Amino acid sequence: MRHPRVGVAILTMGTRPAELADLLASVAGQNTPATRVVVVGNGSPLPSLPEWVARVELPENLGVAGGRNAALARLREFGDVDVVVDLDDDGLLISPEVFTRLAELYAADQQLGVVGFRIADEQGRTQRRHVPRLRAADPMRGGLVTTFLGGGHGLSMRMLDQIGGWPEPFFYAHEETDLAWRALDAGWKVLYEPELVLQHPWTSPTRHAVFHRMVARNRVWLAKRHLPALLVPVYLAVWTVMAMARTRSGAGLRAWFGGFAEGLRTPCPPRRPMRWSTVWRMTCLGRPPVV
Repeated sequence: MRHPRVGVAILTMGTRPAELADLLASVAGQNTPATRVVVVGNGSPLPSLPEWVARVELPENLGVAGGRNAALARLREFGDVDVVVDLDDDGLLISPEVFTRLAELYAADQQLGVVGFRIADEQGRTQRRHVPRLRAADPMRGGLVTTFLGGGHGLSMRMLDQIGGWPEPFFYAHEETDLAWRALDAGWKVLYEPELVLQHPWTSPTRHAVFHRMVARNRVWLAKRHLPALLVPVYLAVWTVMAMARTRSGAGLRAWFGGFAEGLRTPCPPRRPMRWSTVWRMTCLGRPPVV
C-alpha cells in the first residue's frame, strides 16, 4: 500500500514574512516531500514565495476557519493530496522526518482522522495549555484524545470529505474542537503524537475583549451544535464557573458574558447532536464532553 500524499496549508496575514520564509524552508527540507503547498493570504497580499507554492489571496480576513477552508478548496483542485497539514506561519518543522512519520501513521490506520503535533518552543518546552488532555503534566505522553491543537496537525482528506470542513461562523476559537467532535462522532480517531513537533515561540493567549467574546460565544455554539440536550446546561455551567475562576479582569468577564449571551441568542446551524456512544467513547478517552 502506498503512503498517503501530504499537502500543506499555511495561513498568513502578511505580518511575519521572515518567519513564513523559514517555515517554507523547513517544509522544503522534509525527507518525504509535500505533494502540494498552499499559502493563503487571509485578507492581506502575499509576499514573494517560492515557485512551488500555490498562492491564494483572500480579499478579506475570513478567520482561521474560513482561511483553512479556502486552502482545502485549493488542495482539492489539485486532486492529489490524502492528508493536509495545517501549520502556523510562525512555526518551524525542526525534524526532516515529520511528513514521513505522519504518512506512516495514516498508512497504518485507515480510521485515523486527525494527528495533533506537539507545540514546543526553542528550548523544547510545551505549555500546559498546548497538551490536548485534562491531565497535561507530561506533554510527551501521546495517545488517542478528543481534540487537537490548531498550530500544527494532520487531517485525513477522506475524513473531511465525510464530515465537512472547518466551521466558518466560528472565525477563530474552538474550531478545532468542533471538527474533532464531528470526527469522533463519525467513528474517526484523533491522535496526539508528541514525536511530531512544531517549534513555536513561547506565547501567552491574548486576553483582550474580542478574545473573551469569541471564546465564550463559540463555547456556547459547540454545545448547541453537538451535545445531547441533557448535557448542554451541564457543559455551559461548568465552563461558566471555570471562566469566572480564570478571568482576572472585570472587562474580560463582561466581554465573556457578552459573548455567552451572543451564543445563546444566535444560531449556529446545523444542530446535529452526537450519539451517546460518542459521549461514552470520549469519557473513556479521559475527557467527557462536559469539561
